[in-house]
Amino acid sequence: MAEEDEFYGKHGEPRKYDPTFKGPIQSRGCTDIVCCILFILAILGYVAVGILAWSQGDPRKVIYPTDSRGQFCGQAGTPLENKPLLFYFNIMKCASPMVLLEFQCPTTQICVEKCPDKFMTLFKAHAGKQDFDYYKKFCKEGVTRDKPVPNILQEGLCPAMLTPSKPFTRRCFPALGQKGGKITVGNSSLFEDGFGVMRDAKDLVDAVKNVTVVIEARQVVMKIFEDYTRSWYWILIGLVIAMLTSLLFIILLRFLAGIMVWVMIVMVILVIGYGIFHCYMEYAALKEEPGADVTLQDLGFQTDFSVYLQIRQTWLAFMIILAIVEVVIILLLIFLRKRLLIAIALIKEASRAIAHVMSSLFYPLFTFVLLAMVIAYWAVTAVFLSTSNEPVYKVFNDTACEHSRKTCDPANFTTSQMRKDCPESDCLFAFYGGETVYHKYLIGLQFYNVFLFFWCANFVTALGQMTLAGAFASYYWAFVKPDDMPAFPIFSSLGRSLRYHTGSLAFGSLILSIVQIIRVLLEYLDHKLKGAQNKFAKFLLCCLKCCFWCLEKFIKFLNRNAYIMVAIYGKNFCTSARDAFFLLMRNMIRVAVLDKVTDFLLFLGKLLIVGLVGIFAFFFFSGRVKAFEDTAPHLHYYWVPILTVVVGSYLIAHGFFSVYSMCVDTLFLCFCEDLERNDGSAARPYYMSSTLHEILWKDKAEEPSGTPARPQPPEDEDVPLKRHQTHTQDGGEA
Repeated sequence: MAEEDEFYGKHGEPRKYDPTFKGPIQSRGCTDIVCCILFILAILGYVAVGILAWSQGDPRKVIYPTDSRGQFCGQAGTPLENKPLLFYFNIMKCASPMVLLEFQCPTTQICVEKCPDKFMTLFKAHAGKQDFDYYKKFCKEGVTRDKPVPNILQEGLCPAMLTPSKPFTRRCFPALGQKGGKITVGNSSLFEDGFGVMRDAKDLVDAVKNVTVVIEARQVVMKIFEDYTRSWYWILIGLVIAMLTSLLFIILLRFLAGIMVWVMIVMVILVIGYGIFHCYMEYAALKEEPGADVTLQDLGFQTDFSVYLQIRQTWLAFMIILAIVEVVIILLLIFLRKRLLIAIALIKEASRAIAHVMSSLFYPLFTFVLLAMVIAYWAVTAVFLSTSNEPVYKVFNDTACEHSRKTCDPANFTTSQMRKDCPESDCLFAFYGGETVYHKYLIGLQFYNVFLFFWCANFVTALGQMTLAGAFASYYWAFVKPDDMPAFPIFSSLGRSLRYHTGSLAFGSLILSIVQIIRVLLEYLDHKLKGAQNKFAKFLLCCLKCCFWCLEKFIKFLNRNAYIMVAIYGKNFCTSARDAFFLLMRNMIRVAVLDKVTDFLLFLGKLLIVGLVGIFAFFFFSGRVKAFEDTAPHLHYYWVPILTVVVGSYLIAHGFFSVYSMCVDTLFLCFCEDLERNDGSAARPYYMSSTLHEILWKDKAEEPSGTPARPQPPEDEDVPLKRHQTHTQDGGEA
């Protein structure tokens, strides 16, 4: 007895038998009222920030490019309505490091109707009227042939040359290409820089390094976009197949849980095994191919990702990764083989619960809608906040100048002292900023926007967890199922959660949000210190990131179980978190082995669905099956729809199985409390199902040495039947 008191004393007192307890407490009061009020005030402040951002912000700054005078190109109702593209006078200056800091090229920019489509220099264009009429479309207003070329260039009225360009993100970029192993612009590898000097197109690439990265990305993005336009309906079909497969899997689990789990385990092993075999065959087939032995390091980054599939090392890496996954899964199954029966029993019980609460399968859609609203509000507010600055103009010049990069006023710059001191300088638009009182608080407002985003998103997730927990707890603690269950368990649980426990939901979400925002700040510091040489600072930052990652995982686990206890007993968050933690500690072995084994099996289910749909998508889009050669769309990168289908399938499967996961966690906590409250006798029968009860006592012998012995079951093996008979004879009271 002393040993039992010592064990329970460390982890709280076990639950006592209570004949009046019939599941989620109906008579309850509001919890964590202070945090509820704080959350409501924070939401009101969030709305105020949104109104302020919408009144001060201007999304046109994001939609439309801005010329050197701060005007929007292509804006309706303005003189620039028919000039939607931004043209750079000297694109080579975009290679300046200041571009990365100020996001603005230090060269004159104007709005144009079309990008130039041919080579031309100002000296040559000035000689002919027709050429000059074309050329002055890319000059400032008021330029005529009467003015000498040197004066035009000195005053910055026209660019020195035009190069063939193509529009991308409403900006004109040089039409760079490759021909005969040489970089070309237009159709030539040479161009005149406007001052009579012939230059190699490679110099243009080197000069606009920041822009060429964008151009390469543009090519990849455009090809990916084309692939999506050609395959979007097939992607939708693949996602529908994933949804139907997930739904079919859930239905089969309801009736054939034991068989389906074993089939799922075998299928996962076979699917991964086939992946290993396929990678080996591809690896062996490339043995005699020329160039297939090139290493990935020597190959470097390639925009055409299909190139990597022609390298043996790629398939070797895939084969090793899949082999490691296969071995890990097999070892885990061998190690946990004795616990699989109990996990299967829990899954069967979860299947019965979901069968009685079918609306729970559709509840994730409600959570998805709420999360979409939170994300949309955050994104719109962030855009409006980032565009609520005033345009800032700075002095740009090619020669040394004491006023370089200083702010200026374009309205009177030509008559200012800055222009007199630096005759060749220009006052150009630099970025959006400002020094007003409102703009000084923009960083704080953006931080508040991000923090409230985390808080609201975590609140929505917590609401879903507590709602499902309350519904499934009402199933477990119903003595006669489904007669003793409420008519609409999901709606009843949702109403209780919002009416009484908004404060508890806000409290748990607040703690998690604080940890997440700290992780965001640590990632920001890590990004800023990447170039630092202080190894101790890097090591300390790495340790902090690891610690807060672990802390976030622990808080998510604790919150999840705390919400279950709140849904059942209606106590405040701290009390519920403590009770849940002690209950789990009193059943530590079952938590570590039983509950987590169930989570592992559900993960295998998601992995199986993703694997089956992914294999089907691979053979369809890659054209490996002759039957699909004429049906499958012709794509630049067939991995684009495959990856989309795989990711989408995982999200769909996760949405269905998240209900199962929450159901299992809720039933597990109720199962642990059932063991403490009752002993299986006629006076104190268990609420668990007969299957779970039978396997439980097979598992009793494996209790840890420090755990007090549980009460022995009665001699009569048909305990659930006796429980039901007792309930009937006593008029519904056990």
